Formats: sequence, C-alpha cells, structure tokens
Amino acid sequence: MIVKDELLSNLRRYFDLNLYEVKLWAALLSRGVSTAGELSDIADVPRSRSYDVLESLEKKGFVIMKLGKPIKYIAIPPAEVVDRVKKNMNSIAQEKVNRLEGIKGSAMMTELETLHTTGIALVDPAEMSGCLRGRSNLYNHLDLLIKDAKSSVNIMTSDQGFMRKAEGLKGSLQKAAKRGVKIRIAAPLTKENKKVADSLKGVAEVQHNNKVSSRFITVDSKDMVFMTLNDKEVHPSYDLGVWVKTPYFTTAMDHMFNGMWNQK
Repeated sequence: MIVKDELLSNLRRYFDLNLYEVKLWAALLSRGVSTAGELSDIADVPRSRSYDVLESLEKKGFVIMKLGKPIKYIAIPPAEVVDRVKKNMNSIAQEKVNRLEGIKGSAMMTELETLHTTGIALVDPAEMSGCLRGRSNLYNHLDLLIKDAKSSVNIMTSDQGFMRKAEGLKGSLQKAAKRGVKIRIAAPLTKENKKVADSLKGVAEVQHNNKVSSRFITVDSKDMVFMTLNDKEVHPSYDLGVWVKTPYFTTAMDHMFNGMWNQK
C-alpha cells in the first residue's frame, strides 16, 4: 500500500491520530476487512504494536472488531467516521468548557488571582511589556484589555482591520460601552465597511481617517498595543504586535490621536 505522506499528515491533523493509527486505518480502508497481522505488514507497523493501535482505533470509532478467529477488523465508512469524530470532539470540548466554567468563583480562582495580584505588585512597570505573535494572539490580548477598560479605548486601524475588529471585538466593545467607556475608532471608511461602521452606532464613535497609516490601540491612557507590520503585506500568522503598559508613552499617543480626531 502506497499512501502519500501528505495524506497521512492531514489525517493525523484532522482526526487527531498518531502515525501508527493513521497508517493502520489507511491500510484497513484499502482492504475493507483484514487481520492485525496483514495490516501490520501493509502499513509497516510493528506487529507488537498493531493490536494496541487497532484497539485504540476501535475505541475511537474508526474500526469494528469482527468476531471469530483469527480476529479481523472491519473499516467503518469514512463519512461515518467524520460524524463520530465530530461528535466526540464536541463532547470533549463541552466537557472542558464546563470544567473551566466551574473554576470561576472557586477557591482555586481566588488563589490564582491572589498570586497574580501579588506578582504584579512586585513588577516594575517598565517590565510590563510583551511581544504578541500572530493575529489570533493579538486579538486575544486586545479583547483582554478592552474587558478591563475603565474610561477610554482609542483605536486606529486599517480598512480591513476595522472590519476584523468590529467582528472579533464587538462583544467586548459593547460591554465596555455599557460600562461608560468612551470608544473611538479611526479608520479608512469605504463602501465595503460602511455597514460595519453603521452597526457600531451606540457602541463607538467612528471617524474616517486616511491620512495616518497606522494600527494601534490605547486603553485608559495606560496600556497600548501597536502593530509593527502592514496588514496588507503580512499573513495573519506572522502579524506582530507589541504591548506596553506605560502611561507616559500611551498618553502621548492619545494626544496624537486626539489631534487627528479633532481635525475632522
């Protein structure tokens, strides 16, 4: 049996299997029904491991063990396997979410918050900075800062960045607005994102800006995240931001933002 390495790699990634599992599963799919010994030879998997691996595949819903001697295994149709794996993944994910939800308000969370508060108190403010690699990490941190915002959030971004933030951060922005946080967004407004701007009415003030090409956000004149690359020229995985907690620098950026904002 010749199976491309690319296929095996994709099977491992999509179905969360190890190398021996994907090799034996692919071998069984090519045969329909087979013994562990035959599959071991076809897939080039040590016989000493084949029974354990096939047992694992059986528990995960990929194969069925046929009664009789010698023991044979039957391949389950791939479409059915996808449904089973999806169901199992949803079940496991929900279980983990429920477990994490249960931590909120618990003694463990209180202890963790105490550790964090104590640690932060000992840190020099100049040390509170970090590099955020990848757009997913960037937006997770922006979301965190907005959730903690007390008075102001200023955002300068690109036309596409405006649409991404409106979608990815809208929930946190809405909650911040309800707390009385003043939210202002400066971005190039186009026909493509006009509806997005309209959807933020009552949440944020949005102003057209095509003079300053920059991407940054300031929160409460204390925290700032600025992106170092042009989002039109970088893949989301390689986007890069820098977070700093410094009222001195952040206040200066707010003054610049205010100057641009008042030029309308």
